Amino acid sequence: MPLQGEFFQKPVGASGFYDYQIEQSVRLDRSVTSDGGANGNHLRRASSEIPTPSNSYKFTFSTWIKKLSAGLSFHQTLLFSIVGGQGKSIYIDTSSQNDKIYSAEFGSSAYEYDAVLRDTTAWYHLVFIWDTTQGTAANRQKFYINGTQQDVGDTRHNWSQNSAIWWNTPTSSTTYATAIGANAFGHSEGNSYGMYVYLAETIGIDGQDVSISDLGETKNGVWIPKDPSGLTFGNNGYYLKYENASDLGNDSSGNNNDFTASGLGADHQVLDSPTFGS
Repeated sequence: MPLQGEFFQKPVGASGFYDYQIEQSVRLDRSVTSDGGANGNHLRRASSEIPTPSNSYKFTFSTWIKKLSAGLSFHQTLLFSIVGGQGKSIYIDTSSQNDKIYSAEFGSSAYEYDAVLRDTTAWYHLVFIWDTTQGTAANRQKFYINGTQQDVGDTRHNWSQNSAIWWNTPTSSTTYATAIGANAFGHSEGNSYGMYVYLAETIGIDGQDVSISDLGETKNGVWIPKDPSGLTFGNNGYYLKYENASDLGNDSSGNNNDFTASGLGADHQVLDSPTFGS
């Protein structure tokens, strides 16, 4: 069922509503960085930092996101990698102001989802679950917003059965294997692919069978987060809580799969979150 105009609504008396609290988030504001030039601030991991995956055919990416402005005229890249010399990304298409989510190869094929993200006062929970061992192509990539699986409006890419997931594949073809919040690999698109958002509780889960109910639940009609600390993250998994202002890329999964926080300082940690703040 497409999600259009629906959003994460904090209930009255929210401090006592949640069994689990997310206390902070990170602000990505497309600031030009000293090391990346036009790519904007972001988090990234080098190929040399990617361990052998527990299972390269299964990966889950989960994050809470809040847009900071409407009517922007550029793509906003949430997750990016290069595999075999080809850029891969998940992005919000604000360049055409349709605010839809895409999962795509640059210049090639894409999933286009019907859902739109337009409310700049709302926190959205975005979850992608990949499992290319599935016999049915439609089950190899699933996308959820606030616990609801989203419809695909246009599919120009189908994962081949038992193909490695882009975000869970070590590669020697590029300096950086994974970036969150920007196209961080020196492509000509540059700053047009940075983000202007808050992110909270960003999680990667490698090689595990994950259900949306492992990451959130509905309470009194409101989608709320669950404590993920007891999950198995797999060799290449990570858990970014953004709780250390001096090290915003610190991994709390126990794997030490830390990200480099490019252009992000203590002033980019904010207290607004899905369960706390404005």
